[in-house]
Amino acid sequence: MLARPRVLVLDEATSAVDTRTELLIQQAMAELRRERTSFIIAHRLSTIRDADLILVMDAGRIIERGTHEELMWRHGRYWEMTRV
Repeated sequence: MLARPRVLVLDEATSAVDTRTELLIQQAMAELRRERTSFIIAHRLSTIRDADLILVMDAGRIIERGTHEELMWRHGRYWEMTRV
């Protein structure tokens, strides 16, 4: 990116890539997200694991919010998705 916008919106589409490519994409995304607000639509939970705030949505509604650790502790929908 040539510009350094303060807010970044990304649709992470790594659901169809191999593990090595996913890792390279995640490393590049981590650099893009550094020192700015980012909204990421994630298809793999590993993409958002280190986020400051995760919003879990269902049918367009936010049903859970928190860090990875908080959401895992609650044993809600996010926790269920990690068990699949």
